[in-house]
Amino acid sequence: MFGLKRHKNETGYNSGTTTLIAAGTRLTGDISFTGNLEIEGEVIGNVTAEGDKSRVRVLHSGSVKGDIEVATIIVNGNVKGDLFASNLIELAAKAIVEGNLNYNLIGIEKGAEVVGTFVYHSPESNVTQFPADRDEVI
Repeated sequence: MFGLKRHKNETGYNSGTTTLIAAGTRLTGDISFTGNLEIEGEVIGNVTAEGDKSRVRVLHSGSVKGDIEVATIIVNGNVKGDLFASNLIELAAKAIVEGNLNYNLIGIEKGAEVVGTFVYHSPESNVTQFPADRDEVI
């Protein structure tokens, strides 16, 4: 009668497992999580998550001083450290990143700033490439 309706999560991210570090909060130390992490405050330490559906969002008021290793990383705040995303890195218009971006897919909005290198990592595949034709090598 009063049952909850479960809607299919269209985004592919874990629903219902979100951790928030609110604005005005400073957290010192490494964070390891599952699901989703929203950072509006300040994190001084590394952020890691396991699983291909994990996601971290550094919002406009948020900052991270440390490396982030999460499947999907969305930044609209400040990050001083390297980013490692097995799925996607999205940099919104107000993102400022000082570090290297290691990614499979990337999206960058106009206005985002990056001081570092971009390192593409292709997903592992069991497909073998054909050798080039002799005519094409010349």
